[in-house]
Amino acid sequence: MRIDAYTHFIPKKFFDAIVESGHPGIGKRMREIPCIHDLDVRKKVVDTFPDYAQILSHGMPPLEALAKGEQVALYAKAINDGLAEICAKDRDHFPGWVAQGALGAPDAGVAESERALKNGALGVQIYTNVAGKPLDLPEYEPFFALMEKLDKPIWLHPARAANVPDYLSETKSKYEIWWAFGWSYETAAAMARLVFSGIMDKYPKLKIITHHFGGIVPMLEGRIGPGWDQIGARTSDEDLNAVRKRLKKRPLDYFKHDFYADTATFTAEGAMHLGLAFYDLDKIVFASDCPFDPEKGTMYARETLRIIEGLDMPKADKDKIWHGNLERITGVKLVK
Repeated sequence: MRIDAYTHFIPKKFFDAIVESGHPGIGKRMREIPCIHDLDVRKKVVDTFPDYAQILSHGMPPLEALAKGEQVALYAKAINDGLAEICAKDRDHFPGWVAQGALGAPDAGVAESERALKNGALGVQIYTNVAGKPLDLPEYEPFFALMEKLDKPIWLHPARAANVPDYLSETKSKYEIWWAFGWSYETAAAMARLVFSGIMDKYPKLKIITHHFGGIVPMLEGRIGPGWDQIGARTSDEDLNAVRKRLKKRPLDYFKHDFYADTATFTAEGAMHLGLAFYDLDKIVFASDCPFDPEKGTMYARETLRIIEGLDMPKADKDKIWHGNLERITGVKLVK
């Protein structure tokens, strides 16, 4: 059985409530992808492939882009209750769901995350920043403490929009560079902040699943390795040598061995092989990023399945990627 660990769906009640909000990530974009909000259409996509099922999670935009304060937690609750209801009724198609986090809430989403996990969520999804603020701020630490305490994984989704310019002389990103390149950078930057801030050392049992094979991380192994072994050599206005001495291990070791990653590479075989070579096999989970593809849900799943099936790899190792690793890190049996 192939369990797609990172796919996106918006429960109907929540979709109906916010589709007219005017936010560019909800309006035209989402209405034109029925697969992300129409359950019947989504089931047809799942049925396209044999021995295949999906884990559901919220997509974009981050809730902190839609609301502030306690309203963020209320939105998260609406999503989480909707996903729980869908999966409870149809475990053959959707054997599990990921709670939507609410780091923008006054309690950093702790109460809603704990409630959703008690209600059956496999883990909690957060974004690489919280309305532009980095994840390593003290105000978000209670969330990471909770996730380590409960021993549940975090799904880390990139977030960057056109309002983040590519050049200081401009006011917005052009040509969707913010998405094509920006999301991969965002993922790597968030991982780095969690490493160098000491979060990964303070909470060593955290299980963070990075989307899209960790973005640009695998292709930059040389910079993360020998390059960051010299951290501080390029900086004169602060003592980064103190940061290096504070870390419990080499920077590269955190990226290679402490983070998890999924296989959503947008049909790129080269990226798939690079990610498989970079991360530990036990840290890789199968995911396609359905339904955001040119064929409204089938292309990414089909091509990701094809690439993994074609790998010269023992069946036992493939089964870890297909479902075994996800079952181990969530503590939930997903395959009958």
